[in-house]
Amino acid sequence: MKVHYGIEGLDICRPVVTIGSFDGVHLGHACVIRHLKTKAAEIGGESVIISFEPHPREVLYPLEKKPGILTTLEEKVAILEHYGVDHLIVLTFTLEFARQSYTDFVRDMLIGKLHMCGLVVGYDHRFGKDREGNFESLQTLSKEYHFSLEQESVFEENDVNVSSTKIRNALSVGDIARVNDFLGYAYSITGTVVGGQHLGRKIGFPTANISLTDERKLLPAVGVYAVEVLVDGKLYCGMLNIGIRPTVSKAGVVTREVNIFDFDRDIYGETITVRLIARVRGERKFEDIEELKEQLHCDKERVMELLASRKS
Repeated sequence: MKVHYGIEGLDICRPVVTIGSFDGVHLGHACVIRHLKTKAAEIGGESVIISFEPHPREVLYPLEKKPGILTTLEEKVAILEHYGVDHLIVLTFTLEFARQSYTDFVRDMLIGKLHMCGLVVGYDHRFGKDREGNFESLQTLSKEYHFSLEQESVFEENDVNVSSTKIRNALSVGDIARVNDFLGYAYSITGTVVGGQHLGRKIGFPTANISLTDERKLLPAVGVYAVEVLVDGKLYCGMLNIGIRPTVSKAGVVTREVNIFDFDRDIYGETITVRLIARVRGERKFEDIEELKEQLHCDKERVMELLASRKS
């Protein structure tokens, strides 16, 4: 897959396009992508996804709490490449860009610069100033500028309409099983291993403290999670704690600490990826360190059971 930052001067063969944030690149997005690739293949063209950085809500509603993102740009690129998309065009989302009408965007950008041959949209997709560009209004433009227009039907998983909003909601309560079902893959966080207080090592559970690669990345609800950890291309089992560590700290700062099983190597400064598989329990304060240690042993047993059942 070729990644382009901007739309100027591109030479793409008979491009068939879809547009959106594609945050999470979930199963609903996957259906749109399959449709996109099929339409491109039918006309001997190439599939093109146009996405945005930063997330449009960050620009349009700056006074709101930052929405956070399900996928960083690097993650989005990797997933779209896995799905076999030919081109990803990343456009910088600004207020000026947002004020552009859907007719101007189609005429000047998609037709004038990209020479689009076909457009595939999701069942509820809207774009342009005041989100006026929808399937019905695009039908008129498709006849005027002679491009094909297709609309993907709604995608459901277990009779539930899949959306980025539903994934965010599930993540906020730690329902990782639901998150992963909607995504079609394990939700992950990536970051650099940084120094900590070394308390985990003292009680027999050394942890790697993770500084996120992109601080906008959404984290699940605080608690303990069964995870897989990718270090230098090798996958390990482990358990992740997200929380303020009330038993050993009064700082009230949320940390991300992963205990990697059967692993004893200094990886400070290295980048690791943690794939969340299941939530084991919520966070709570223990009476003392000994009670915490007992609980961690129980947590590890439960994590090993969960990960083993997943492989069987």
